[in-house]
Amino acid sequence: MTDVTRPRRSLGELVVPPLALGSWNTWDRMDPDAAVAMIRRAVELDAGFFDVAYYNMGPHAENSRTDILFGEALRASGVARSEIVLCGKLWLWDWPNQSFRAQLVESLERAGLDRFDTLVVGDYMAEPDVPRLVADVNALIDEGLVGGWGINNWRIGHTRAALEEAAARGLQGPSFAQLKYGIARRAMAEGAAYGPLFSDGTLALQASDVFEGGILATGLEPQRKIGADVGGIRERIAALYPEVERIAGEFGVTPAALGIAFCLAHPAVANVLFGASRISQLEQNHAALALVAEYGAEVREALAGLQADVEVRDDGAW
Repeated sequence: MTDVTRPRRSLGELVVPPLALGSWNTWDRMDPDAAVAMIRRAVELDAGFFDVAYYNMGPHAENSRTDILFGEALRASGVARSEIVLCGKLWLWDWPNQSFRAQLVESLERAGLDRFDTLVVGDYMAEPDVPRLVADVNALIDEGLVGGWGINNWRIGHTRAALEEAAARGLQGPSFAQLKYGIARRAMAEGAAYGPLFSDGTLALQASDVFEGGILATGLEPQRKIGADVGGIRERIAALYPEVERIAGEFGVTPAALGIAFCLAHPAVANVLFGASRISQLEQNHAALALVAEYGAEVREALAGLQADVEVRDDGAW
């Protein structure tokens, strides 16, 4: 199935591969040779989009070296920079005390990179200063450190404010939203708050945390830190796994590939971001491309009744 591809879609200013690899708890779980092989195989399988973040602030203050290890593996892989898309992250936990520029420069230096093609501005706990945020991100764009930007699980009011601020000042606004989205979590991506921005093309959608930290891929509760349980519905999600596994078996794929195909069948989804620490995982997930190409509508129909966050707010407020 490795020769199956999916037409690439736009993620803002970029046309991107349908599969994207995250860096949280991934590159630091592989030995160097495996990491090099993973990068090469990702490019072959149209998964050459790499989300590379520096996790050492706020809730992610864990002294991770995953970004450094990725950079080392990328250089050793011999893969040309033009063959991949690199996405960075900016955190709001200590901004503006720690400037966006300082964060980005440190992130680039740690990974041994000179620029990111795009970046995601992370979620927040305190009210963000949206006009300053838009200006600070655009200063990085003007400097050539990054090409564009998107947001991560923001409240819809702040996303719309950023779009309006950028338009009023002739600056570049967010062009995509990286949201929790998958078989079980659909409220934000499909709800009335963000839905119109996806429908009219204002924003593209990047699906993330599609397996609920691996629960909907394996049926197991991970022993590592995973994403926030918005709405307190994780037990409800875990209870869905046997049905997800059953449906995946009917389509002849893994539960993970089924989850990716579900997301890719959404018309606004540019790509799906997931973690993989073994090539076998990546190859099994790649089967989602063939599945969505032939049975996209059927996949959505088979999973229609498995949404777990019907009662969770769709506007990004926790």
